[in-house]
Amino acid sequence: MELLCHRYEFLKVRNALTAVSKDLAAAPEPAAVQASLTMTPQCALMMRVKGPTMFSRLAKALLVAALVSGCSNYVRPSPAFHDVLNQPYRYDAGDKIRITVFDQANLTNTYTVDASGNISMPLVGGVAARGKTASELEKAIAEKLRGGYLRNPDVSVDIDQYRPFFIMGEVKNAGQYPYVAGMTAQTAVAIAGGYTARGDQRTLDITRQINGEVLVGRVPATDPIRPGDTITVRERFF
Repeated sequence: MELLCHRYEFLKVRNALTAVSKDLAAAPEPAAVQASLTMTPQCALMMRVKGPTMFSRLAKALLVAALVSGCSNYVRPSPAFHDVLNQPYRYDAGDKIRITVFDQANLTNTYTVDASGNISMPLVGGVAARGKTASELEKAIAEKLRGGYLRNPDVSVDIDQYRPFFIMGEVKNAGQYPYVAGMTAQTAVAIAGGYTARGDQRTLDITRQINGEVLVGRVPATDPIRPGDTITVRERFF
């Protein structure tokens, strides 16, 4: 798929330059100029550009820009990038969590995970929430409550509101937006007002933090997103 993508980019650029060369070639066509472009191993291409000397220089500059943009900046997502989509959700800063301690109205409430990854509850104080699933957090809270407060606490944890996602680049209204379960990158673009006239609508770059590690992947617009993701819509050149 990678090579097909690059081949498609190459053909679009070549066709565009061919059309322009016909308009600019007022003088007899000079000898062909060979332009060898060395790219990444996946993008090694050899091509011939015909036209006046000035146009040849312009053509080569345009081709380098387009090929570098389409090939050398390509980022293949690691397996963990998509594996996390099928795993239990883990809380992080900005998430709002509904915690219910049965028969304990003073403890039952909605708590926000702070920048340090903790929630602050009456009696027990701070409880580490970052990186925990709902069941793991239930056990951590129950263990703290058993430490001199409640004999047999019954704790339930649910997500109340996910942390936001971020979108920037070639969209009309870049910024921070609330995440809703089941969103895709395409949905995120729509919420941000849609693509600009220069936005690349084929793929997007997503920056995702997983267990403290920052991963970046280039994905189709139909790919699911997660809370906290940063989506970048690139500029297209043709």
